[in-house]
Amino acid sequence: MRPDRGPGESDRDRQFHEFVAERRGRLLHTARLLTAGDAHLAEDLVQTALTKLYVSWSAFRRADNPDGYVRRVLVNALTDERRRIWRRFERSVPELPDRPGGDTAALGDPELAYALRQLPPRMRAAVVFRFFHELDVAETAEALGVSTGTVKSQTARALDKLRATLHPTPQGAK
Repeated sequence: MRPDRGPGESDRDRQFHEFVAERRGRLLHTARLLTAGDAHLAEDLVQTALTKLYVSWSAFRRADNPDGYVRRVLVNALTDERRRIWRRFERSVPELPDRPGGDTAALGDPELAYALRQLPPRMRAAVVFRFFHELDVAETAEALGVSTGTVKSQTARALDKLRATLHPTPQGAK
C-alpha cells in the first residue's frame, strides 16, 4: 500500500476524490446556471450527479468526451429532479427571503435569472451550454442526448421566450 493512500482506498476512490476536488466548483457553477440561480437545488444536483458519476466511474473513465459525460449526468439529474411529484407542489426553504427570487449571484442579473426560470429545464440547459459555456451545437447535443436539430430549435425557442420576458412589447405594438 502506498503511504499517501488511506486504509481501503482504491485507485478508483483516489481518482474520484481528485476529480471532485478539481471540478466541483465548476460543476456547481454550471448547476446554478441550470437552476437559474437556485443555490440549494444546484447543491443537490451536484451531489446527485457526483453520486451517479461515482457509481459509473469506469464508464466515465472510458468516455471519449469526459466533460460531455459530466454535463449530461448533470442535466439528467436536473430533469429527474423536476419530474419529482413533490417538487411541483411544495418547496421548503431554510429561511424566509428578504426579497423575492433565488440566489442570482451565479448569473449576476436578477432579471436574467427570472427569465431563465421561466424556461423548461432542457431548454434552459441548451441556452446555458450554448451561451454561458460557449459549446457548439454538436457539443450541446451530446450533453443533452438529443439531435443537433433539437438543440437549434430549443435554443431558438428559448431565445424568443427570453426576449419576450426581458423585453416585453406593449400590446398593439409590433
